[in-house]
Amino acid sequence: MSTSSRMLRLLSLLQTHRHWPGTELAERLEVSERTLRRDVERLRDLGYQVDAVRGVAGGYQLRAGGSLPPLLLEDEEAVAIAVGLRTAAAGAMGGVEEWSVQALTKVTALMPPRLRRRMDALTSQTEAPGPWRGGPVTDPAVLTALAQASRDHEPAEFDYTAADGGSTHRRVEPHRLVSLGRRWYLVAYDRERQDWRSFRVDRITAPVVGGQQFRPRELNAADAVSFVQAGIRRMPQRYAVRVRVHAPPELVAAHVGDHWADVVAVDGGCLLQMNADSLEWPVMLLATLDAEFVVESPPELDEALAAVGARLSRRSG
Repeated sequence: MSTSSRMLRLLSLLQTHRHWPGTELAERLEVSERTLRRDVERLRDLGYQVDAVRGVAGGYQLRAGGSLPPLLLEDEEAVAIAVGLRTAAAGAMGGVEEWSVQALTKVTALMPPRLRRRMDALTSQTEAPGPWRGGPVTDPAVLTALAQASRDHEPAEFDYTAADGGSTHRRVEPHRLVSLGRRWYLVAYDRERQDWRSFRVDRITAPVVGGQQFRPRELNAADAVSFVQAGIRRMPQRYAVRVRVHAPPELVAAHVGDHWADVVAVDGGCLLQMNADSLEWPVMLLATLDAEFVVESPPELDEALAAVGARLSRRSG
């Protein structure tokens, strides 16, 4: 690898990690630590602010400056960023729609012609609704602060508003952010309650991040997504839906997914169970399910299905 290629690779690595141990960075570049130090000095001569920490745990970190340094991106990374910015322009992130459009314009303009043609094709052949106007809106500053705390193993404090409107102050060890549908959740260890919790990010205000780094704990679930999903299922809801479906459980599970419902095998088919505040989602699932079923509870679901069926019959007639 030539010196110029190696420096580009070094800069690319420094831009993807907050702190790189010197030994690990040298191994990635397949050079000695002495050569690594010379390459870091060359980057500094070019204006990149690279901090060095000496000692056993020493390493290098690219300092955030007053402006964003040039980014080195692979072709697919550039396309992924552009697609992500386009998605953000119509997403549930408050206040970023205009900035996403501006950033997308700049990123596309800097692309080489071959990538710009790919993005122009994607843009011209894709239709999307306007910016999200329903449901909770997440503050991007809160989201990025919590993401940084999760990555760097730094504690966080914030005010949290529960579903009933009550407000509490929380001191947590952030673990992961989870995006489900149009909502974001923070999975964290609550220091005062000494247990794992998930928090709706749109209900978090005034986060303060910093302090002595903590040692990451082992989450008591397969992963952060399953932890949040299990918590949602346990939440008290208005309706406890139970439907006996005369179809193989794997067919029903593939139809409804495992995010919001449980499918249990029983004689002659399976049992579909879910909790819901509204019957709109269960009605839609059952209306699009190609199988016979019997509603066991609640009776309101039977009534809602009958009303939808009658309305569709009148429409078809």
